[in-house]
Amino acid sequence: QLVESGGGLVQPGGSLRLSCTGSGFTLDGYSIGWFRQVPGKEREAVLCINSITGRVDYADSAKDRFTLSRDNAKNTVYLEMNSLKPEDTAVYYCAASSYGITTVQASHSLYDYWGQGTQVTVSS
Repeated sequence: QLVESGGGLVQPGGSLRLSCTGSGFTLDGYSIGWFRQVPGKEREAVLCINSITGRVDYADSAKDRFTLSRDNAKNTVYLEMNSLKPEDTAVYYCAASSYGITTVQASHSLYDYWGQGTQVTVSS
């Protein structure tokens, strides 16, 4: 099970950090992806980290603004979002995959575990 937290309302240009904590299994050794979805649109991957290399791949929308970090002691992965824009408003999900995910283009079906999502709203 994955549990996200940290969502909320933030002004444009602000920052937010989302957390994704594993329960019942260890996130270390899994590739992790962060996704977002707006009602009426397909879910999109914003970034992912490969379980073996630690390399992070970013969607164009996330480059230079979003970063990912891991705290293995807390079994938690973080999504740090800066310079937020209204178009970043969405429900954000984390997911864990036993595959060595290398790209945000990877099929979402490769992810084994999904969190319940946390709402991020960017508005003045």
